Amino acid sequence: MIQKISKNSVRVRVHRRIRHKVKGTPERPRLCVFRSLKQIYAQLIDDSNGHTLVAAGSGEEGVAGGGNLAGAKAIGRLIADRAKAKGIRKVVFDRGGYIYHGRVKALAEAAREAGLEF
Repeated sequence: MIQKISKNSVRVRVHRRIRHKVKGTPERPRLCVFRSLKQIYAQLIDDSNGHTLVAAGSGEEGVAGGGNLAGAKAIGRLIADRAKAKGIRKVVFDRGGYIYHGRVKALAEAAREAGLEF
């Protein structure tokens, strides 16, 4: 009997492989992206202490666009603004096992334009 492999289980396996290489520190936290069908989320995580330093999601009030491309751009700008307010300029990017395309790419480019370096 052939067992089907879901897209999400492949994504989780790729994400685990990425996480062995990408580590967040207090000086350079990990910008982690998660996208669902309706929303997109971003967090800055310090892996050495296991703390989330900054978070933003398209479900928050005042974020235009929701989980589409415009929402991803808004979350990229918002996470960059919140990071700069905490004195964080440099991050490492964790695409979460997703292909660097579409909403993930839009979020990353908007964060770069708003001042984050990665």
